[in-house]
Amino acid sequence: MKHTVEEVRLKNGARGLFIDVPGATVMSFQFQFRAGNRYVKNKNVYETAHIMEHMAFGANARFRDEHEFEAEFTKNGAYHNAYTSDMSMVYIADCADFEWERILDLQQVSICQPRFNNEELEAEKGNVRSELTGYLNSHNRLLWPKVQQLLGEDVLTFNQRLRTIPRVKLRHIKEHHARTHTSNNMRFVVAGKLHGRKAEIRRQLESWELPEGERFEAPQDEFHAGRPTLIRRKEASNLTFAWSLIVPRELTDEESDAMDCLDHILTGTNHSRIYGAARKRGLAYGMFSDTSVGFHDSSWDFGGQVNLETADALFDIIVRELRAIMDGKISEAEIDAAKSYALGRHQMGAQTVAQISNFYTNRYFADGVVKNYEKVPDSINGTTRECIITTAQEFIDHNISVLAGVSSGERKEFISLDDKLSALFESA
Repeated sequence: MKHTVEEVRLKNGARGLFIDVPGATVMSFQFQFRAGNRYVKNKNVYETAHIMEHMAFGANARFRDEHEFEAEFTKNGAYHNAYTSDMSMVYIADCADFEWERILDLQQVSICQPRFNNEELEAEKGNVRSELTGYLNSHNRLLWPKVQQLLGEDVLTFNQRLRTIPRVKLRHIKEHHARTHTSNNMRFVVAGKLHGRKAEIRRQLESWELPEGERFEAPQDEFHAGRPTLIRRKEASNLTFAWSLIVPRELTDEESDAMDCLDHILTGTNHSRIYGAARKRGLAYGMFSDTSVGFHDSSWDFGGQVNLETADALFDIIVRELRAIMDGKISEAEIDAAKSYALGRHQMGAQTVAQISNFYTNRYFADGVVKNYEKVPDSINGTTRECIITTAQEFIDHNISVLAGVSSGERKEFISLDDKLSALFESA
């Protein structure tokens, strides 16, 4: 869908994007605060941010409780949600074009004028407890917070987070909201048919009753290699694994595109070098690799599930193919095929207003960069073989990694898988 983007800076210190999508029949709103788990004042009440997010659509200055607010918000089919991550708390809403003013007003009330109370606090503590307990039954979810911890990130695992829930009191919720939900700490993206509406949206957002506050800095961790860690579960009949490598700097856009290209070549399809080869031999049903760029560091992650009796063969393929990349054994034909795939996915990724909004929020909410949608094809086509090899090699050279797994298998067998991966660093 054709669209234009304008960055706006409001008088109250908030910043955001207006994305005009001519002819759109839907409006999309996203509001972000650096108010996630890492910004809770005391780790003893680590779940404060998460519980507050659950209370986001409860009692407020206009509605008695969540049920009243929900009935009003959704009566014409509008959708809303919120989520909390280590860094962010984000409020989302999509609605029909004809009711955008009503929905924006309701978002203002829920974000700026909550009336937190003990009854809803206790209910949401129970819901959060149920949510996190459910995650303990998902081996993949169980793994990644442990990986973060092992590498040096100052986060808690789900078991540790559960133990903090009883300590969260109403005063913690109110303090977290007052400190983090400020105009300078707010970023937003509004997308839809905005022609003739921008001035009114700006006026409304500038009238939101939020203290000035500050835009919090992103926390920085000291990363280090972690010891291979196996979480033993009797019911885990296979191995769910996660292997993460860290570069202690932010990759450039060019390097990020290069790693995206490499990830596709390695695990992106059923004919990829690692995943495709494993599928062809019947070794593993699912596996992925992904590169993420943070504020002060970047990670290259591999994960999947494999039967215990075929894990050795799968890890042999991983080591073989990564060693081949380090040796420069990657063809222009492979790179061209990955570029073609990426170009197609990029074009397919702008079919709805929400998809367009998400294209920009991922980066804008992180570091304020406004990505240029039209230049993405040039960026993809600019990926070079040399950049792929040198960026991947840097992850190996830094030797900051950890392997973790969930399985009913023996630790010594898991250690032997880590030994295979460790050989990559020894030959670097």
